[in-house]
Formats: sequence, structure tokens, C-alpha cells
Amino acid sequence: MSWVILTGRQSDLDQVATPHKIITNRDYLAHPALFSGQRPKVINLSNSYGYQSRGYYASLLASSRGHRVIPTVETMIDLSERKLYENALPELELALNKSRKDLGGKFPEKATFFFGIGPSKAWDRFAKLLFDWFRAPALEVSIKDHHEWATIHKIGFLPLARMSAEEKPRFLASLATYTNREWRDGKARVPARYTFATLVDPHEQLPPSSISSLRYWAKIAEKMGVEVEPITRKDLAKLANYDALFIRETTSISNHTYRFARRAQQEGMPVIDDPLSMIRCTNKVYLNELMTFNKVPVPPTVMIASPADFQLAADTLGFPLVLKIPDSSFSRGVKKATNFEELKALATAWMEESDLLIAQKYMPTQYDWRIGVLGGQPLFAVHYLMAKKHWQIVNHDGGGKPVEGGIKTFTLKDAPAHVVETAVRAARCIGDGLYGVDLKETKDGVFVIEVNDNPNLDHGIEDSGEKDEVWTRLTQWFLDRLER
Repeated sequence: MSWVILTGRQSDLDQVATPHKIITNRDYLAHPALFSGQRPKVINLSNSYGYQSRGYYASLLASSRGHRVIPTVETMIDLSERKLYENALPELELALNKSRKDLGGKFPEKATFFFGIGPSKAWDRFAKLLFDWFRAPALEVSIKDHHEWATIHKIGFLPLARMSAEEKPRFLASLATYTNREWRDGKARVPARYTFATLVDPHEQLPPSSISSLRYWAKIAEKMGVEVEPITRKDLAKLANYDALFIRETTSISNHTYRFARRAQQEGMPVIDDPLSMIRCTNKVYLNELMTFNKVPVPPTVMIASPADFQLAADTLGFPLVLKIPDSSFSRGVKKATNFEELKALATAWMEESDLLIAQKYMPTQYDWRIGVLGGQPLFAVHYLMAKKHWQIVNHDGGGKPVEGGIKTFTLKDAPAHVVETAVRAARCIGDGLYGVDLKETKDGVFVIEVNDNPNLDHGIEDSGEKDEVWTRLTQWFLDRLER
């Protein structure tokens, strides 16, 4: 990935101050073919971003040339008048005041922030949120400290020409931090056309993809002109610098993964998982209704909305039955009740957290089918075997580390056609992204248990049947949407 830095004058930034290419905004505007066939990331350091100024046109034309640029014209307009950014002030002022103690109890009249980095670590929370709202290289915030509560008087751009001698080195250090990238191979076989962000949590116990698997994908994507780079939950403010987002953390509507998906969608980026798929897949109540409406087979199910439904579930499904919290994942929040007393105790406890529960017919099998579906077409097929001496594929009841069952892999050609076809029908009800459909194959037929919006995808496991085709198709899914 190449970075291009635009300045108002050639003397504004010394060429040896950064390894990245520096040109004036005049040259950038005058030579539209300068980066033909490339997709550089542009940092616009013009001395003015006023309407119809060179700085304004540089960002405007960068977007028309397919170049990623900060600040965007939208950010320039937002910061041109206080009334245009007033909606951001309550959240920003809350974060600002939470920093008071770390700052020794008082705020300066002005503070400067470079690429989401503040003057000291005490500003971190506020600096990242400010950059999340307004992605600009350098911002100056005027603060009025009323001792008990500080307010923001003004947010404005800080041009290079107005930076003090003390601020310049901090700006350059922040620039270096911002443009620093991981997972880069110095000898890429194909010049990168795009850069994909992969959201990961290095400390997650059961991630949907291991770091080693993502590194393997990065090698394949590189051959297709794509750089794959890891980001973490701290990097929301940097998301717009990428072309696409692949979320490889366990998703939840209530955590940062949903916010990343929403931001990617707002930026017009292809994203897996997209916000709507998250909403649909993370709630088993919705999934059951959706599958039933579309005539996709699911186990006999009873919705539990009050204690009055306990007996209905028992009479309809018999025992044992399976009780589920609507937004459970990885076999968590899924329990088996073997009699009415267990059902009543478990459901009563869970209904303190959720107004609705799902009870389903217990269907014991030695494995669950997992069919991966991408863009409405089958991607891979595996058996997830039940954990040893347990009825689920993951056993969380041991009190220690979760115990997983084994895996048996298949080519799509060898997987039963009716299983694959049912999985594809189920996934198409959700959307056009990547899904993992869990099915039980019984003497009474095939039943969809769940559709997962961020299914496991690991090298040597889910890709064993179709090999590198899995990763190639994944990369191509993003490319197709970018090149439309």
C-alpha cells in the first residue's frame, strides 16, 4: 500500500521527514494520471481546507480518482461551522471530562491531536473518539474549563504552518505510527490494488479464524493484488483508510464488532459480517421465524415468553428438550432440560436476562453438518463432531477451557446434495455474505439448527475439502463488490 502526502507548499514538509511520497496539492490537481492504476492512501496536509480552495479540491478529486483520503470533503464541511458538528459535542465532552483526573484536575485552553493521538496518554480516550468523529491529520480543540465540567468551544484544523516547534516532532511521530502497517511482505508478487482490514482479538479464546489462518489468506490475497492487514477494536478511527473489512471476532450487536460493521457500511466498504446479517443471525427467535416463513426445515420449536409457556413446551416437545437464549453462540446459552423441574429452573433464571427464550425438540446426532455459504453459493462442507461424552460440539460445562469435538472434512461434491441445498436456501434468507449453516441429518430429514454470520474458517480445517479455492473465492467476493 502506498501513501501520498499533499502539502500546500513544497517547503511545508521536508522530504526526509517521512519515507512516503510528498507532493504539493497543485501538482496533485494538475496531473490526474500521476497515480494511474494505483490506489494510494492520501493524507491532505494543505494549509487551507476552505470551500473551493486547493485543499478542498484535492480531497474532492481524490475521491473521484478512487484514492482514499483524509480529511474528506465531508469532514471539511462538518468542521467549517460549529452548528454542523454540535451533534458530536455531547459524546466528546463526556469523554473529555472522564480524562480530568488523569490530567491532574484541569484542562488547558487548547490541545492538539494528530491522527487520533493526543499530547499524552491521559488524552487517549478523547483523542481516539475525536478521530472517530473527524478523521483529520491535525486538529486543535479549544476548551473552556468550568472546573466541574469542561466544554468544547471549538474544533478546527491545525495546518503545518501553524504548528509550534514542539508540535512538529510529535506530528511526525504520529504520522509514522498512523502509516505503519503489519503483515507486509516487502516483495509482493502483484502491486496491491486494495487493502483489506481484518478485525481480530489476539486474546479471544475461540476466535472464528486463527491468526495463522489469516496469514495464510494474506498470502493468497497478495497474489490477487490485495494486502490483508490486522486491526483491533482500538482502530475504529482508522477503518476508513481501508477498502474492505473482514470481521474475525465473535460478533455481537452489543459490542464493538457491530460498530465496526456499521462504520464500514457507512463508508461504502464491502464488509463481512454486514450489520443486517449480524442482527438476523445473532437472534435465534428471528432465525426460527424467518426459516419457518421461507419453508426451510427447522426442529419443532416453542417460543417461551412467560412461565405460562413452560407447560406448552413440555407438552409439545417432550423431554429432554433444548433451551436456548436468543443471542447465544459457540454452544453457550444452550442447555438441555431432562424434566419439567430443570426446564422451570433454567428458564426462570434466563428470563431475568431475556424476555424470550426458545425451546426446541432434542435431536441427538453424532455430528452437525456445517455448510459454508458465500454470496449465495456453497463454499465448504464439514462435520463438527460432538465433544467427548457430550451432546454439543463444544462442552462449556467442564469448568475450565472449552472442549471441542473433532472435525471430519468433505469436498462439496461428496457432501449430500440435499444437505447442501437446504443450507444454501437458509443462507439466502439472510443475505449475500459469508454464513455457516448448521444442520442435523436425521431419519426424519434434514433440519437447520442455526445460521452463523461469522463462521469458523481455518486453514487445514474448513478449507480441507476445497483447498485454496475457499480463500480465493473469499477474496474475489470483496473484489467483485469493489470493482462494481
